[in-house]
Amino acid sequence: MISTQISPKRILLDSRDYPFLSLTAASSLLFIPAAIYFFTHPHFHSALAAIYLALIFLVYLGPFTLMLHNLCHRPAFQPRYKWIKHYVFWILGPIFGQTPETFYAYHIGMHHPENNLKNDLSSTLSYQRDSLVDFSKYLGRFLAMGTLELGIYLYKRRRFKLFRHILYGELAFYSIATGTLFLNLRASVVVFWIPMVVVRIAMMLGNWTQHAFIDSETPQHVYRNSITCIESVYNRRCFNDGYHIGHHLKMNLHWTEMPEDFEANREIYREEKAIVFRKLDYFMIWTLLMTRRFGRLAQYFVDLEPVKRDRQEIIELLKSRLKPIQCQS
Repeated sequence: MISTQISPKRILLDSRDYPFLSLTAASSLLFIPAAIYFFTHPHFHSALAAIYLALIFLVYLGPFTLMLHNLCHRPAFQPRYKWIKHYVFWILGPIFGQTPETFYAYHIGMHHPENNLKNDLSSTLSYQRDSLVDFSKYLGRFLAMGTLELGIYLYKRRRFKLFRHILYGELAFYSIATGTLFLNLRASVVVFWIPMVVVRIAMMLGNWTQHAFIDSETPQHVYRNSITCIESVYNRRCFNDGYHIGHHLKMNLHWTEMPEDFEANREIYREEKAIVFRKLDYFMIWTLLMTRRFGRLAQYFVDLEPVKRDRQEIIELLKSRLKPIQCQS
């Protein structure tokens, strides 16, 4: 008897990416039928909508977004199954608030090349990075102008392919999301608009935190303009996204290799005065920054120096990395 099952090894370039397949399948089975139900059922059930959004935001959004992030950096699927990546970007992505192609263009086409400096549209340099007022300005600018600024950036740098991709993706998303408002307003708000707003806020919160602690003398230095988070539940759920310094240094490094890479290079992290936290994720760090609980941050700070610093020294170090810096190119 011939088996009709397709082995993951035939689909994936690297078997370590099997969680991408299972996450894609689970998301498809859960959220696509649910979205169709909201649009086609004659009665809108607020309780079901609340459960739907809770599942997306509390369970699936983090892993899905970081799967998308990994798919931007490394090919995961065999040539015959490359359509799965397009399916993730164009079909599942909008359900999780991601307009097709925009994340790729923003992250790969702009953020990594500019490295949080002057021309990085998401640069945190000029802000007081423990200030809720400054974060609100940062977030407000992105929500109001982020996609437009990205389009202008790509066009000026003659990256026309990426420019076309975000143009098609944004037009497709907003055409469908706006059109469905007239079909079923509440379903459209739940399925498209709320996830889009929430995920954009979450991504900017993450970027703010990843690039909050910056050495004013060398803001271009990856070890000193990013942070790393180790030993966290977030890393286990979200493909080791906490290893942000290592990611900027080796952006194509496989997500399973990041902890080992950090441990192998601890001495370099120490020499370069990197900021490392343990058992915290970006949202926790952002919350502690906004409430200025530096003692709590110091408690989870990983002191890589052989002679350990006291609590006040660590607090002073952290505060010194949060001051606004004159933008540099």
